[in-house]
Order: sequence, then structure tokens, then C-alpha cells
Amino acid sequence: MSERSIGVLGDRKKARLDELARATASDRGGVSLVRDAARRLRRSPVAIVGASIVGLFVLVAIFAPLIAPHDPVQRFDELTRNLTVDSIPGASSEFPLGSDPLGRDFLSRMIYGARQTLFVGVLATLIGLALGVLIGAIAGAFGGWIDVVLMRLTDVMLALPSLLLAITLVAMASRSSQWTVIFAVAIVSVPIFARLLRGSMLAQRESDHVLAARALGVKERNIVLRHMLPNSLTAVIVQATLTFAVSILDAAALSFLGLGDPDINRAEWGLMLGVDGQRYFEVRPELAYYPALAIIVVALGFTLLGEAMREAIDPKNRR
Repeated sequence: MSERSIGVLGDRKKARLDELARATASDRGGVSLVRDAARRLRRSPVAIVGASIVGLFVLVAIFAPLIAPHDPVQRFDELTRNLTVDSIPGASSEFPLGSDPLGRDFLSRMIYGARQTLFVGVLATLIGLALGVLIGAIAGAFGGWIDVVLMRLTDVMLALPSLLLAITLVAMASRSSQWTVIFAVAIVSVPIFARLLRGSMLAQRESDHVLAARALGVKERNIVLRHMLPNSLTAVIVQATLTFAVSILDAAALSFLGLGDPDINRAEWGLMLGVDGQRYFEVRPELAYYPALAIIVVALGFTLLGEAMREAIDPKNRR
């Protein structure tokens, strides 16, 4: 082949490469992982339903003082006047959900119960997430005997049923309170986050960008904090959404069993379900129906949202 033919062939290849480069630069179809996941969430009916439930729950919890028609701890004469052991006033124009066993507006207590449930669920999830990320990051970054010791401890915690472990932790406290419930539910979720992050960190250790950083002489601490940990947190954040639903159920279960906050004036769905709903179920079953339904719907909302997020972010779970 002559030099002129080789030159023409080279010009054609160069022109083709330039054309591909211009097409790539002008192509707006490529999107990042986060943007692609957000687009999938907007198109997912499951995500829309879950986000709607969660959004409504958060709004009710935040604006409870503005939404609630009455003070949740105030006893009303018109309710206590007709209040007996065998009769609890039902719905009326002023009190749409009727009275609780102490003559307080049940609707207002349900609304304020959303705020209390959100408070307990958020704190328990955040504490469990922080401790789990710390343990998982240490185990995944260092490996060796540190990884073995930390993972065996988490295995012991995972071997016990979560509710049984939470009950044990609350029972060990000298006095049950709202904070004992929060810490017990948080500790139960720690091994879930720890093992998930540790697995993601171990997968990141052998990835190309981490190996390249080591070859360039980047310090191990910077590799862990800037490369391995940020790329491993996505699955953990999605799991936090699912764990929030479990935290709400566990906290409600502890209150139902009488191991939660002993303050009867505090409006909390689990406490309302256990103390009032169980004791007066034959007299007025609505005292149990409304808190139970609220707990189920909110837990379902977070579960649907979490599953949709996991499916949108992880390509392996996409249908």
C-alpha cells in the first residue's frame, strides 16, 4: 500500500473519530446514576405511592400543632361527663374520632402521635446508621483480625430476633423511658448497616480506581475516605429507608408491651394501641384500630419507598 493510500486511510479514521467525538459531546441522552435513579423513581407507581405516604406523614408530624384541633393532653368536660368504664364517647362534630379513656380528643392525640413516632424513628435510625457505618467502615478498611472480631460480634447480634434483642436491652435499663426505646431500637439495626457497608467496602478494595490510587501512592486513609466509603454508602442509605419502617414497628411493639415511655400524657401510637386499645377493646375497638392502621400505613410507605429506591439504584434489582 502506498504512502498516499495510508495517508488517506488515516485521514478517514481521524475524521470518523472527530465525528464520534462531536456526536458524543452533543448527545444529551447520557445521564448520571443519581439522575437515572431519580427518573426511574418518578416513573415508578410504587415509589409514588410510598413517597406520598411518607410525605403526608412527615407533614402531619411537623405541622401537628397547626393541624390538631385541640390540645392532646386537655380533658374536656363534655367528654368526661359521659365517660364511664363501660362507655367512651364516640365521634361527634367537635371531636371527629371521639374521646380516649381519659376524656381527651382522640384525633388530636393521633396527630401528635405522628410527631412522636417520627421523632423516635428518625433518632433510632440515625444512631443505628452512624454506629453501623463506623463498624462497617473499620472492618472493611482494615480487614484481618479487626474484621473477624467485629463481624463475629455482629453475627451474634444477628443471631437473635430483633424484637427479642430490643426487649432484652430495654429490660436491662433501670427505668424504661423514651430514650431507652430509641437506643434499643438503634442497637438492633447496627449489625444490618455494619455488614452491608463492610461487604460494599470489601468489593471496593479490589476495584480499578482503588488499585490505581494505591499504585499512585495515595495514602490508605485518603483511599478509604475519598474513594471506598463514598462509593459504598448508596446501598446503606437505601437500607436506612427500609430500616426506618422496622424501627417504627419495633418502637410500637415495645410501647405495646409496656416497655416504652411510661408518661400517659405523651401521645404515641404504640402506647395508645397497647394501653388504651387493649384495655378498652370491647368497649370501643376504634381505640386500637386507628393507631394500628396508622402504624401499618406509615411502615408500608417507607417500605415501598425503600424498595423502589433499591430497584432504581441497583441495576441487578431492576425489572
